[in-house]
Amino acid sequence: MGEYLPPPAGLLILAAYIEEQLPDVEIEILDCQAEKKDFKDIEKYIEYFSPSIVATSGFTCNAYLCARVAEIAKKVNNDIFTVVGGQHFSAAAEESLNDFPEIDYIIRGEGEVTFVDLIRALETGKNIGEIKGISFRHIKEIIHNPPRPLIQNLDTLPYPAYHLVEKNIEKYHFTMMAGKNTRYMILEGSRGCPHKCSFCTQWKHWNGVWRTKSARRIADEMEYFNERFDGEFLWLTDDNFRYDKNAEELWKELRQRPFTDDISWFFQARTDEITSNPDMVAKLRDVGNNWILMGVENNSPAVLKDLKKNLQVNDAYKAVKILNDNDIFSHAMFIMGSRGDTAISIEQLRQFSFDLGSDLALYTILTPFPGTQIYENAYQSGWIEDTNYSHYDMAHAIMPTETLSRRQVQEELFHCYKDFYGSIPRNIAGIFSKNKIKRRVNRHMAGKGVLKSLKGLI
Repeated sequence: MGEYLPPPAGLLILAAYIEEQLPDVEIEILDCQAEKKDFKDIEKYIEYFSPSIVATSGFTCNAYLCARVAEIAKKVNNDIFTVVGGQHFSAAAEESLNDFPEIDYIIRGEGEVTFVDLIRALETGKNIGEIKGISFRHIKEIIHNPPRPLIQNLDTLPYPAYHLVEKNIEKYHFTMMAGKNTRYMILEGSRGCPHKCSFCTQWKHWNGVWRTKSARRIADEMEYFNERFDGEFLWLTDDNFRYDKNAEELWKELRQRPFTDDISWFFQARTDEITSNPDMVAKLRDVGNNWILMGVENNSPAVLKDLKKNLQVNDAYKAVKILNDNDIFSHAMFIMGSRGDTAISIEQLRQFSFDLGSDLALYTILTPFPGTQIYENAYQSGWIEDTNYSHYDMAHAIMPTETLSRRQVQEELFHCYKDFYGSIPRNIAGIFSKNKIKRRVNRHMAGKGVLKSLKGLI
């Protein structure tokens, strides 16, 4: 995705809740990416701030980095309590506590209430065994307390604590999509997804339940980001934007507010949601929604069934046309490397992605993230050849297929990008497109050596 520096949205959400519930607790957020801090800088910062708790979270590919931060905290002061959370550690709590002795506590699932309860317990000496949603060691045994029930009303949560990273806000950007000087901010409108795709960590993390904030709350939060922090480019980071649930109400809220003239925003949606709600697609475009990311995934009905995607291939063509007709940047995601994939089937996927006509195509390799059905199947069948979690980024081949080695899968990914972004006619059409985002994306992709980077993975 080129130059990309997002705000640490998950930590900002947690920090805001702690501030609200425990106003006497002093909180600082160290954004190592924005402030260009290395591990030595982290050590110095912990020495300076002298915290009683150090907490961090990340995806599977960041797991070792999170453990390293905990290790540094223990090096500075072994009495510091180290806490990690997020989807990877929730799914791999037993493994992580076995592998990383520097981690004291793992917060599983939704973190706000659990983290506050843990802080109170550590302050007061309350029995940790009574706190729902945490895993920890007790003597030589690993304990997994019962899960924490989900928060029922997301409107009760405070706005993310962007004031804690205010010195970094001007640095957050999504250059390829909005330019380096456009302030980029992240908010969530809902949590969870009702679908149960076999490759996805999200739905299981949220217990297969979809919950949403009210349309007014979402609009209020967007307005607050714009007016308080000059946020101009917003990612509504829902796992799946559901047009059928609150799009109409959100449009009614936003169309009354002048700030929508100053922002643009994007989200991810299923192709069948787009094809079922073309009128709402057009309405949301009028209030700033100018980019939609779609999980098209594959052209094979058999693969879609195996991925439990429950989509019709034709929906992808219809969805792209609807977006193009409304001057909305169409971003299609594709998955290759399924167990039955061959060189021929991946070539068919490539051709499908060309024919689809989306403005941006991103190809990923099927990755067995812990906690997914794909992982369980692959682990039990012995298909996983690379157990280095830092490679679990959807760009490294972790497993072979029945007919392709990992190296061959890696080569196929490179050819997908080479054929799509190496097309001179497509590049020329993109660079001179009437769509501003499409022009910027094509120029960015052409100048950032994406193909060279991907070739280096082979």
